[in-house]
Amino acid sequence: MRCYISILAVMLTTLNQSPWANEFESIELSCLIKSISTVSPRIEWKKIKDGKPSYVYFEKQIAGDLENRAKIREPATLVILNATRSDTAQYRCEVTAPDDQKNFDEILIDLVIRVKPVVPTCYVPKSVPVGQSAELSCMENEGFPKSQYQWFRNHEEIPEDPKSSPKFLNSSYVLNSAMGTLKFSDVRKEDDAQYYCRAKNEAGLAQCAPQRMEVYDINITSIVLGVLVVLVVLLCITVGICCAYRRGYFTTQKQTGSNYKAPGKNDGVDYVRTEDEGDFRHKSSFVI
Repeated sequence: MRCYISILAVMLTTLNQSPWANEFESIELSCLIKSISTVSPRIEWKKIKDGKPSYVYFEKQIAGDLENRAKIREPATLVILNATRSDTAQYRCEVTAPDDQKNFDEILIDLVIRVKPVVPTCYVPKSVPVGQSAELSCMENEGFPKSQYQWFRNHEEIPEDPKSSPKFLNSSYVLNSAMGTLKFSDVRKEDDAQYYCRAKNEAGLAQCAPQRMEVYDINITSIVLGVLVVLVVLLCITVGICCAYRRGYFTTQKQTGSNYKAPGKNDGVDYVRTEDEGDFRHKSSFVI
């Protein structure tokens, strides 16, 4: 005859230990009591963020971060009605059953709230000469998990490997889908187009408005002619200045007291120059 011994113990389980939801949606954290003898067990929920626990359900009331936006579904499941990005954390369901031999059990649940990307900030250079390098950038910081980026040329997605598509076979670029950059090492005329970027994660996507990158040829002939014209103008100015110096246009003569010639002494009077302003006075009287 076999004898079975029943051990009274509280045991918990969950339907999903790693649930997720998009921001502003509802999410259920299931905490199911598999076995229990106690009629009215004590049920508590704690949120663990950055290693620090805090109550979100205590003494039969929603508390802390979830106050006014969560509820308990009997017997112990926690339902968050309007999830936000700050709800991403670990949650621990704890059940205490005083009348059971094993009177305590807990279960840990990892919750992730995904956030849709916002419209990314895109930079596309307005014009680039043929043969030069160019960099296009795309960035947004709201999405969670972190966004991945796609670039489009004339509404056609640019592949990470240009050799994978005949349309981009002749293009020379490096596309970084994690950083959102598109770098051309040698811009070609075919790269003249409308460009836009799309940020995407599991929660959704967003994209910026198309912007045109103009690719133009460098006119070497015009540049050489322009340099020659400048040199001719400088030469003419130099010759003109030299001629002006030779003709005395830039020479000035300053008459001073030392250049003054005293008048002749026909009147028999000696004149002496005074110290102030070159005036003259009589030195001696007339000779009779």
